[in-house]
Amino acid sequence: QLQAYGGGLVQAGGSLRLSCAASGRTFYDYDVGWLRQAPGKEREFVAVIRRSGGRTYYADSVKGRFTISKDNAKNTAYLQMNSLKLEDTAVYFCALTRTVLSGIRRPDQYTSWGQGTQVTVSS
Repeated sequence: QLQAYGGGLVQAGGSLRLSCAASGRTFYDYDVGWLRQAPGKEREFVAVIRRSGGRTYYADSVKGRFTISKDNAKNTAYLQMNSLKLEDTAVYFCALTRTVLSGIRRPDQYTSWGQGTQVTVSS
């Protein structure tokens, strides 16, 4: 089970830090991803951190503004979001995957989705 939390209402240009707590599975065995879904849109990839080596990958739309990290000992992952834009408004989910590198940006490759957390960016 995964639980994402830390969302809220923030002004454009502001920051938020999301957290994802896992139970029952460990981040040692899975890549941990953040994905989001805006109203009326399909779920999309945001960022992932690999289980081996901790390498990170980002969607072009958030690169340079968002940072994904994890603490294996706490079985918790984070998404630091800076310079937030109106278009970042969405429900954010954390999820797990063990897919190959070519699949990490595909939402259908993720399992164990937790309940999302709403992020709303206002002007």
